[in-house]
Amino acid sequence: MAQRLDNIRNFCIIAHIDHGKTTLSDRILELTKAIDLRNLRAQTLDAMDLERERGITIKSHPVSMAYIAKDGKTYLFNLIDTQGHVDFNYEVSRSMGACEGAVLVVDAAQGVEAQTVANAYLAIDNELEIVPVLNKVDLPGANIEEVSHQIEDVLGIPMDQPLYISAKTGLGVSDVLEAIVARIPPPETAGADAPLRALVFDSVFDEFRGVITYVRVVDGRIKAGDAIRYIGSGQVTQLREVGIFSPDQKPVGVLEAGQVGYLVGTIKDPADIKIGDTVTWAKDGTTELLPGFKEVRPMVFSGIYPVSTDEFEKVRSGLEKLHLNDSAFTFHAESSVALGFGFRCGFLGLLHMEVVQERLRREFDLDIINTHPSVVYRVQLKDGVTLELDNPVQLPDVTRIEQIEEPMIKATIICPSECIGDIMRIALERRGEVKTTESLDARRVILTCTLPLNEILIDFHDMLKSVSHGYASMDYEPCGYQVSDIVKMDIL
Repeated sequence: MAQRLDNIRNFCIIAHIDHGKTTLSDRILELTKAIDLRNLRAQTLDAMDLERERGITIKSHPVSMAYIAKDGKTYLFNLIDTQGHVDFNYEVSRSMGACEGAVLVVDAAQGVEAQTVANAYLAIDNELEIVPVLNKVDLPGANIEEVSHQIEDVLGIPMDQPLYISAKTGLGVSDVLEAIVARIPPPETAGADAPLRALVFDSVFDEFRGVITYVRVVDGRIKAGDAIRYIGSGQVTQLREVGIFSPDQKPVGVLEAGQVGYLVGTIKDPADIKIGDTVTWAKDGTTELLPGFKEVRPMVFSGIYPVSTDEFEKVRSGLEKLHLNDSAFTFHAESSVALGFGFRCGFLGLLHMEVVQERLRREFDLDIINTHPSVVYRVQLKDGVTLELDNPVQLPDVTRIEQIEEPMIKATIICPSECIGDIMRIALERRGEVKTTESLDARRVILTCTLPLNEILIDFHDMLKSVSHGYASMDYEPCGYQVSDIVKMDIL
């Protein structure tokens, strides 16, 4: 399925939750006939029940489709469906690294929300061409002019070529496809004969085929039988199969530069595959990683214990199986005086923690107790040693401690103007600092705050929703560590 690069468009769709990202994906699959209408169902790219129920994307779902444009040419569209939540920020940035453009979907009735801002800035950081789209324009409450101004003023994205659609009815979706052709650039490559470089943007585990790696081929070409090396992890494997997503996995002879597809080798341990890694030939390949690669480390920790001590091994088995398809979370056995034997688990964030716990209950029918989440503290000792601890029990004697640092976050909060006082009060009560306030429109403001990560773990989001009557939205990103006045309290 080799294509001229001029005819390839790699893009993602980004949006705040419930603004219509998945519905638009469904309409695009329908219009390009990438999926048989008899098999089309709502939220086609959301495979897990949990994704469907909560309206979130947990696992990336790429799909390739052919589109015959109005100019008569056939284009290969590679839609890389991304997660939207901050917990999966690194995965989203690597998925964006496989794209040249992004379709930014904004609800014409709700306007710009916190996640819209965060995802748009992430796309700008990845130098993507952004195609803004106003969805739900058929709703009575749609305010097209005001929301267009928000996109220009807050995000700095010009609205000189506006796209107004209803993903639900299909109104205007064909114009989005034409805009993808016209405004998103084709992939740049050193050529099919250049040394192989492919970006790993996701992986899944199959009990029969082992680890399946999702890649975007940047330079060169790759085919079944090739011996490849993952530069970051050093793993070498012989490829048994390469293929594309249409939308299910479909084997092909070769993946060319600019294409998105999957690789099946002989690797059995998902921990050997790192998101953001670079694939090259095992012999005579490049040694240079594609930009943006880093090790993902857990940010939030919680204990998971079986209600019945007899189910300890069942919990271990469940965690091991989940870990095969989600190597971002970590776990090891621990014991508690009150709860007995269980596991200390590390997660990317709160949503990630909730998803893993819910999947344990649903998919493995387990009754579990989860402990209060905690963060990783950095402890500087007087002898110059630095410790990273996720449990206060591990703190050394106070006489040995020089200082304790805790992780901080930068929060973007969008709320009604009349709630700004209450929200600033909540932020200050949680040891936060309000950095900036900015008007979004006549009724809403954007607050930027720094807060300790530990202070938002439990009920911060609920309190925001309570004082704003459900109208506030928040997104955040890590912003380093800060020295804090923290002590351990022992309860006897």
